[in-house]
Amino acid sequence: MKLVTILIPAYNEEDVLGQLYERLNSVTGGLPNYEFEYLFINDGSKDRTLDILKEFRETDKRVSFVDLSRNFGKETAMIAGLDYAKGDAVVIIDADLQDPPELIPEMIRYWEEGYDDVYAKRRSRDGETFLKKYTSKKFYQLLKKMASVPIQEDTGDFRLLDRRAVEALRMLRETQRYTKGMFSWIGYNKKEIEFDRDPRAAGETKWNYFKLINLAIEGITSFTTGPLRLSAIVGSIVSLCAFIFMIWVFIKTLIMGADVSGYPSLMIVILFLGGIQLLSLGIIGEYLGRIFNETKRRPLYFVDEYNDEKVREIERKKC
Repeated sequence: MKLVTILIPAYNEEDVLGQLYERLNSVTGGLPNYEFEYLFINDGSKDRTLDILKEFRETDKRVSFVDLSRNFGKETAMIAGLDYAKGDAVVIIDADLQDPPELIPEMIRYWEEGYDDVYAKRRSRDGETFLKKYTSKKFYQLLKKMASVPIQEDTGDFRLLDRRAVEALRMLRETQRYTKGMFSWIGYNKKEIEFDRDPRAAGETKWNYFKLINLAIEGITSFTTGPLRLSAIVGSIVSLCAFIFMIWVFIKTLIMGADVSGYPSLMIVILFLGGIQLLSLGIIGEYLGRIFNETKRRPLYFVDEYNDEKVREIERKKC
């Protein structure tokens, strides 16, 4: 039988793990022609998440867990899970049950029809504020216009990946990761299914607006040099306007003589040009900082424990 790995990144999810485990069992129980692996990635949780995962494994060997040495973030936790996943296909799902496990049988059906990436698109998003929905929509619209690859709008990490798509993602070892864009970048046969996203089953979200803004910056700088090009265009336009203004001032001075007035307009021009320069330097700094991090070539993560065994020797191929 084919093996399907269900990959679940988890960070402080003790309140919801019991419900998640029950619903996964209910779903997989209706698929007797497949074997399943529940692969949890404990991303440096401070609560009882790891203890609960160990309890699951004591009675159910389908449950595997990778305990990272600290909190590396969800993007890194996902690549760690792909490194350790054994399945012929991998389903990535959040632990908070906003993405319904009941869609997994439909994903597997499309996978058997030959699709390599069966992704779930959100038709509605209950439990989220209007501001979050609006800013998310505008971000994806902006990214789609700027990116050189098609970007899937209103689509998260909830999807099924064929083994060859998993291997392709494992080859992308950059430290500044935006996995949602990587799913599009690798290509392969994709299939969209729609669903209504539920509120969190329990616990609190780990994503605040600061983290979401940081993720948006990662997405833009990872998949497009548009901001650099935009700063160059704006700089060229401002320089042209300044040159025209300089010619006008020169001609006016020759005809009408020197004029001591104009201090407010002079300050406005100086401050405007200074703001444009600082903005351009900030954009360049974002890209330069990512180059700096990539040149270090540090491992993406370290593993403290894998399935009750301490990891004493770093596996270079996996990290």
